[in-house]
Amino acid sequence: MSLHDPARWIVTYDITDPRRGARVHRFMKAQGVPLQYSVFIVEASAARMHALMLELEALIAPAMDDVRAYRWTVQAESHALGKPLLPDGVLIGAEAAKPTRRVVRRMVAPSDA
Repeated sequence: MSLHDPARWIVTYDITDPRRGARVHRFMKAQGVPLQYSVFIVEASAARMHALMLELEALIAPAMDDVRAYRWTVQAESHALGKPLLPDGVLIGAEAAKPTRRVVRRMVAPSDA
């Protein structure tokens, strides 16, 4: 992966102070899509991700808090139970830019042959 190729990242954090946690959450909401309170999907190049981590470092207390970013590869597999992370029809990243094709199924009555 090149430094400037876009990629999907999972960013998670565990912040010990509620005020710092709220600041980090507001910052991350501007950067990506929240999956859960402290878990976000971010579309960014490796260079942008490095810059984002430096910005986060300024918001946290590194001795007490934890922030991690994982690159979500194209061939990554995921499994989920419960309600979906995103509402129907909400797409992120490259999928959002692709035109969607709507499939319409019509019910046909059997013929009287």
